[in-house]
Amino acid sequence: MNNLPPNSDSKAKSRQEWLARFDRNVESIFRRILHLLEHVIAAVAIVVLLAGIGVEISRMFTQAHYFVEVEEVLTRLLTLVVGLEFVKMLVDITPANITEVLAVAITRHVILNHENPINNLICVACIAGLFAIRRFLVRRSELQEEMAEE
Repeated sequence: MNNLPPNSDSKAKSRQEWLARFDRNVESIFRRILHLLEHVIAAVAIVVLLAGIGVEISRMFTQAHYFVEVEEVLTRLLTLVVGLEFVKMLVDITPANITEVLAVAITRHVILNHENPINNLICVACIAGLFAIRRFLVRRSELQEEMAEE
């Protein structure tokens, strides 16, 4: 019936277990490397954002007509806000943070672009959709943890 020696099943099983452990170890190493890279990217983004804030503050006091173009000032400041939210998302990737970043980015677009009323309506619908996603698809425990952290 079975021409294989009785030990071959146990050898095959132990080999499969070893391969499964090896795969888990490699996957764990990749996760750690990716997590480290996310933090490095977040740190670089923070440095760039802090430099951008410093440049904007210095321009406020050195340029005579800095506040003449309110829309340009809003563009710069809201770009920094979106950047900060993006860094927050990189550091703590959760569905709640992702929806928050998207909501801030879309809100920035609505505030700064007054091209087309249909475009604004679509953006408002997107924000409503994001709030619906947050309300109905994000776990309550995750939202409670987020509120406790803040």
